[in-house]
Amino acid sequence: MKQVLIDRYGTPWEVARCAEVPDVGPPAADEVVFDVLAFPINPADMSFCRGGYRLKPPLPATPGAECVGRVTAVGADVRHVGPGDLVINLQRENWTQRRKVKGDDAIPLPAGIDLRQAAMVRINPPTALLMLTDFVDLAAGEWVIQNVANSAVGRLVVVLARQRGLRTVNVVRRPQLVEELEALGGDLVLVDGEDLAQRVAKATGEARIRLGLEAIGGAETGRIADCLATDGTLVHYGSMSGIDPQVGRSNFVYRGVKLTGFMLGRFMARRTPQEIRAIYADIAKQVMAGTLSAPVDTVYPIERIKEALAHADKGGRNGKILVRPNGALQ
Repeated sequence: MKQVLIDRYGTPWEVARCAEVPDVGPPAADEVVFDVLAFPINPADMSFCRGGYRLKPPLPATPGAECVGRVTAVGADVRHVGPGDLVINLQRENWTQRRKVKGDDAIPLPAGIDLRQAAMVRINPPTALLMLTDFVDLAAGEWVIQNVANSAVGRLVVVLARQRGLRTVNVVRRPQLVEELEALGGDLVLVDGEDLAQRVAKATGEARIRLGLEAIGGAETGRIADCLATDGTLVHYGSMSGIDPQVGRSNFVYRGVKLTGFMLGRFMARRTPQEIRAIYADIAKQVMAGTLSAPVDTVYPIERIKEALAHADKGGRNGKILVRPNGALQ
C-alpha cells in the first residue's frame, strides 16, 4: 500500500515521498482497520515535516493529524463501528492508504456526510468549540475577540459563537477579508494594527471582553491581550509567526489578564470516549446540515504529495488542500 514518509526534516515537499509499504494486516480483537479516503494538510503537519512540531518520532515517519476513512474490518470486541462505516481517527500517521487503530480511536460519522468536510472534522471544529466553552463561562451578548479570523478555526469560531448568542471581534491582516467575514456572521471585523485596542474599544462601546483567542504569537499576542478586560483570559493555540507570545507585563501585574494555551489532545483527554463521540456526533450533525463547513481549494492524489505540500504552503489559497489516497472521492 502507499504511504507518505519523511526520512529527514526539512522543506516539506522536499523531504516527503510517497512510498510502498506493507499492508497493516487484520485487526486484533480491540482494533479497527479502515481505508483512508481523504486527509487535509494542516499547518501542524507542515511543522512536523520541518521538524518544528512537538512530536519527533524516529525516522522514517508518517505525518498526518487527521483523516476520514471507511471501515473494512473490526475486531471481535469492537461494537460501536462496523465494516462500511465512515470514521475519523484520533491518532496520527494518517497520510496513508490504510490504517489500523484501537477501537476507541475510531469515531463514527453518519453515512452521507460530505467526505471533504469529514476529512477536516477531527481538529478544527472541536478546537473552536472547546476554546469557546472550556475557559470562560460566557453569557449571551458577550464579546469574544480573535485573530487569524479567516482561518478554518477562526471561521468556525464565528459560527459557533453566533449559535451561542456571543458576539465576535475578528482581527485579520488583509482588508479584502472584511466583507467576507461579515457575511459569515462576524459582528466586527478589523484589520490588525498598533492601535487595535483603541479601535476595538470604540467599536464595541468599551465592552468588557473576557475571552481572547490567538494563533500568531509575537507582538500580535500582545495586541489581543491589550483588548481584553481586567481579569480576562487569552488563549494561545497556535504560532503562525514562530515567535513566542509577547505580552506587556502590565497586562499581568496591573490588570490580571491570564495567558494560557490550548492543545486539543490535552482537553479531549479530560473526557470519556462516550463524551468524545458525543462531541463529534454534534459536529457531524451540523456538517450534514451545512451549518459548519470549511472551504477546500484543491484535492490531490497521494502520488502527488510533493505538489500538494508545495501548494499548501502558498498564500492566497481559497481553502484547505486535501489528499485522496484511494481514488476519487464519492
